[in-house]
Amino acid sequence: MSNQSEKIKFYSGEDIPLELHKVRVVQKLHLVPIERRLEALNEGGYNTFRLSTNDVFLDMLTDSGTNAMSDKQLGAMMIADDAYAGSQSFVRFQKAVEDVLGKKYLLPAHQGRAAENIISNAYIRKGSIVPMNYHFTTTMAHITQYGGGIEELLYDEAYVINSKHPFKGNMNIEKLENCIQRHGAKNIPYIRMEASTNLIGGQPFSIQNLRDVRAIADKYKIRLVLDASLLGENAWLVKQREDEFKNSSMGEIIQAMTGLADLVYFSARKLSSSRGGGICTNDHEIYKELEPLIPLFEGFLTYGGMSVREIEAIAVGLYETLDESMICQSPQYIEYLVNALDAKGIPVVTPAGVLGCHVNVMEICKHIPQTQYPAGAFAAAFYLISGVRGMERGSVSNQRDEYGNETYADMELLRLAIPRRVFTLSQIKYVEDRLTWLYENRELIGGLRFTYEPPVLRFFMGGLEPISDWPQKLIAKFKEDFGDSL
Repeated sequence: MSNQSEKIKFYSGEDIPLELHKVRVVQKLHLVPIERRLEALNEGGYNTFRLSTNDVFLDMLTDSGTNAMSDKQLGAMMIADDAYAGSQSFVRFQKAVEDVLGKKYLLPAHQGRAAENIISNAYIRKGSIVPMNYHFTTTMAHITQYGGGIEELLYDEAYVINSKHPFKGNMNIEKLENCIQRHGAKNIPYIRMEASTNLIGGQPFSIQNLRDVRAIADKYKIRLVLDASLLGENAWLVKQREDEFKNSSMGEIIQAMTGLADLVYFSARKLSSSRGGGICTNDHEIYKELEPLIPLFEGFLTYGGMSVREIEAIAVGLYETLDESMICQSPQYIEYLVNALDAKGIPVVTPAGVLGCHVNVMEICKHIPQTQYPAGAFAAAFYLISGVRGMERGSVSNQRDEYGNETYADMELLRLAIPRRVFTLSQIKYVEDRLTWLYENRELIGGLRFTYEPPVLRFFMGGLEPISDWPQKLIAKFKEDFGDSL
């Protein structure tokens, strides 16, 4: 595997990422006029999840299932063994999990949230508390669905949006011990660490912090669960930022992390640029506790609700996480965009993390109260003036408390996901250009209100509307500055 620890330098002095792949299959994109983009927003309830790809130019909603697959992955899909039971595709998947993640027992699940459902069903009871470095939307939904609750135990530095702290995803060890003492170890089925913390800007944790968490888990005899969906990128940033591992291989770093966890689960849609997921462990007792739930909720134990073609692609994709030239591409593009925006004074989460560039809407849209969902409004406004679909990661992505009261997010972010090997540098520069314009015209953006609010995961399906005619005012200014440009 190639080593990309040393940055490739340009004689011109420009600091830009260099793609270490070539593009051989392309997919045509369309940039529809701004008038159609307004119609699309109205039809979709100002929720970018409800936009049709026919109306989207650059789809930066997520990296889940949208990473570009490699030629080796596509080739492997052609040799799949489609047996219902005993498939050799599963054997290859199991071997990849053991070789890359260091876990010999594997339970397949059709995606990451399916794995969360299995784990929650097995371990969460009414009154359970799960300490974690930060929640993810589906994680919290599954835990609360089974009667449990969560406690987010970050250091204060994690909430400083513009920062140089290299590991803002670290769990606060003092808070963890206090949490266990307050609730009692018997009420804590497991401690969860997420690599990397999605909702606070894709921020990684250090291996030393994970060791410290492991020590507390051992002290109180509590399981440690690792969400490894963005494990490859977390490992890459460990290599860049944690001195102990600067000369380590990706494989060594990955197994240093997974080796500290009793149970590892993942979304293959992120981890291996394919579709599917899994739960793995070296503890046979844990395996036997979870095993009966796979046929009940997912499918037989050798396919878990997945196509065997996807299983073949996952296996190859897991091995490809060991290739630095593949893993580094997305973080380097994210770093480029974050640094370019930061240099212009546009508030973004720093240092650059993984998954995407996170724009600090709480700072940009101070004039919009959280009651009017500023991150949702900014996501809609950015789509309107650019055709770029990002994701709201703020209060719309939160859920109401058990009494129906609104709970407001710690951060109001627009997440612009940058999947692996999907976008070109000119497209990233287009995003930078349009964000710069929107930032300069931010006072024109107004708030939103719900017109339809589902009881669970409302950010997926909910509908909103603008509180005023601010979209029309934004269009008028766009026309004034860009003329007939798309």
